[in-house]
Amino acid sequence: MWGLDRNVLVRYMVADDAQQAASAVRLVKQSRGTGGVLYISIVVLCELVWVLTRGYGHAKAEIVGLLELILRTKQFQVENDPLVRRSLGIFQAGKADFADYLIGEICREAGCEDCITFDRGLKGAAGFTLLH
Repeated sequence: MWGLDRNVLVRYMVADDAQQAASAVRLVKQSRGTGGVLYISIVVLCELVWVLTRGYGHAKAEIVGLLELILRTKQFQVENDPLVRRSLGIFQAGKADFADYLIGEICREAGCEDCITFDRGLKGAAGFTLLH
């Protein structure tokens, strides 16, 4: 198993650098051919979403689709897949960033009553309490 960094996923998803994109595609195909697994941490997913949003201007619907693609791809093993899937569903319907909802789900899984935040975008979101 190999772990992937955000920059490899970005090249694989947006193919903005032909040489690096070809290398990323080749790696995924090689993994598929050998039955290998490419590990993606939740930190890498958060970085990916940030880059796609801020750097490339992707809309939320596009990002949700890309994350769903990652979750469906057999060659990818996503850290705490069920938690990421729950976070993605909340992100899709919510107003805050993917990372915010992921943090909330991590807190919930750790047994926290709520995640305390100053982020006004999470006002009224389940599992979050705004600190005033």
